[in-house]
Amino acid sequence: MKPRLVVTAAVIERAGTFLLTRRLAGTHLAGCWEFPGGKCGPGETLAQSLVREIREELAADIDVGLELLATTHEYPDRHIELRFFRCTLLTEPTAALGQQMAWVRREDLRSYPFPPADDELVRLLEAGR
Repeated sequence: MKPRLVVTAAVIERAGTFLLTRRLAGTHLAGCWEFPGGKCGPGETLAQSLVREIREELAADIDVGLELLATTHEYPDRHIELRFFRCTLLTEPTAALGQQMAWVRREDLRSYPFPPADDELVRLLEAGR
């Protein structure tokens, strides 16, 4: 039986661009770009998980807003429930884990390789939602 993981991700928009990070070598889906976030820990709410993950990955504080999308995806080795939230930065982000970070315009999102689980969100953002 595949593990089932709940993952939260922050959709952070600034001046018409979205904050993306690149998955590190040696991790699941290494090299893909993604909206920052991570696995929800035991006993954490979705918002708590997202606040913790952004502090760990970007050394930044956020305000978690409305949920934009909930989706699921089956990978060969795991089942992911992915929850995307619109978030606002309260402090400036830095690449705390040494990962690449980029601010990407809506119309350029497709030029970045995303994990398959992010496809629906990328389509929504490209459509201006």
